[in-house]
Amino acid sequence: MEVCAAATSEAISRSYVRRAPEHGVLHRVVREHLRTFVWELDRHDEQRGAPLFVKREFQRFVRCGVLAHGFARFRCTGCGTDRLVAFSCKGRGFCPSCGGRRMTERAAHLIDQVLPRAPVRQWVLSLPFELRYRLAWDHRLCRAVLAVYTRALQGFYRRRASASGHRDGRTGTVTVIQRFGGALNLNVHFHTLALDGVFVREPDGLLSFAAAKAPTDEEVEALLGLVRGRVVRLLVRRGLLSNEPDEGLDEQEAPPLHALYAASVRQRVATGRRAGARVLRLGDASTTKPASSKGRRQARLGGFDLHANTSVRAKNRRKLERLCRYLLRPPVAEDRLSFGPDGNVLVRLKTPWRDGTSHIALQPLELLEKLAALTPRPYVNLIVYHGVLASNAKWRREVVDFGRPQVEKASSASIPKKVIDSHNRTWAELMRRGLDIDVLECPDCGGRLRFVAAILLSSAIRRILRHLGLPSDPVQLAPARAPPELDDAWAC
Repeated sequence: MEVCAAATSEAISRSYVRRAPEHGVLHRVVREHLRTFVWELDRHDEQRGAPLFVKREFQRFVRCGVLAHGFARFRCTGCGTDRLVAFSCKGRGFCPSCGGRRMTERAAHLIDQVLPRAPVRQWVLSLPFELRYRLAWDHRLCRAVLAVYTRALQGFYRRRASASGHRDGRTGTVTVIQRFGGALNLNVHFHTLALDGVFVREPDGLLSFAAAKAPTDEEVEALLGLVRGRVVRLLVRRGLLSNEPDEGLDEQEAPPLHALYAASVRQRVATGRRAGARVLRLGDASTTKPASSKGRRQARLGGFDLHANTSVRAKNRRKLERLCRYLLRPPVAEDRLSFGPDGNVLVRLKTPWRDGTSHIALQPLELLEKLAALTPRPYVNLIVYHGVLASNAKWRREVVDFGRPQVEKASSASIPKKVIDSHNRTWAELMRRGLDIDVLECPDCGGRLRFVAAILLSSAIRRILRHLGLPSDPVQLAPARAPPELDDAWAC
């Protein structure tokens, strides 16, 4: 019997090898320090304690991908070779594996069922620090700010189309609300895929697409000024901002995670002996770069930043799917985590900062508080559709089918709507689409593997794993340990 997991995407001859998360840095930190972290949160907030959804996210992550907590059994119909696939936690917060699966699944849905064969432009709106903090825990306000931004963006396309003679044009957007930055900091910002032009209704009743020219730097700057003005007015109407432009947001009611959110936004430590201190940075100061000016099609104003220099042509669906995966990527990549000589967790930055910083050093409990701040609340939708791509838009079905081959339209028409709208794709399909690995191909005879059973009974799990010589004991969390400052106090 063989147990497998995914190989690297660079391999030419791809094979499947079990990922074994229990040997990774992230799993070890959570396993050894989770109870201490929860105890620390309960100690600082005795009335409410650590939020239940945060506890569940961590607890499920510890069981994710571990064979001792259950698995699916596949068997080759030809030679009888078996393959075990551990169950996943389906977490929405920081699990690299489940986040990668969701990334591939949602990107495939956008390409196959949402985005038409039309040019697409990515617009990225970053927000001031105070606004990031408030939007992180007030999702209604986050959706309101997003609605203001997307209305301004759609109006921008309509005005340009009207000036070109295309009246009553309509466009659509798909926005991914990202909550994280490159250093695992809380950074709520919007990645929007906008149809780069407008759809218009022709006299014969059919839709046509009028592509827009690339926006100029001046147009992006003017649009950002419009967005900023409308967002400020929204905050004033809700009593969250005074009429003075230089005054910050008034933090009134503190949410349960306010300390973790506020510290993560400002890249500081929230708990423990280093509470209030800045996150440790590592790098080469000799590589310091001068402050960079604005990029092409980028504008900055009062803490707001708008970037619109990435576009994809209508026929380049592969590039568009890669862009969708970039928007939907998980916040943590296991290959960017490592242990330092002092026991701290080193987070390698994808791109070094201007001051030469290449790594962020976090103590284990500091890493857990950053992950807790990145975990979204339950039932919070982080993918939002507007315009002709909204679910209730009258033109949506026609827009989605625009430019698709007739064969593809006919095949989708024969599938029930319930199946078309489903985001659930099989594990084998996602592995083939995301990593180009055929996990159902037998490694011995080249035959096909078929699902046999889901092994959930602990006695059966233990018996099978022991027969294979694999670890059969479930993951055990380390007991809570008092922080060093309390140990010093008790010693006195």
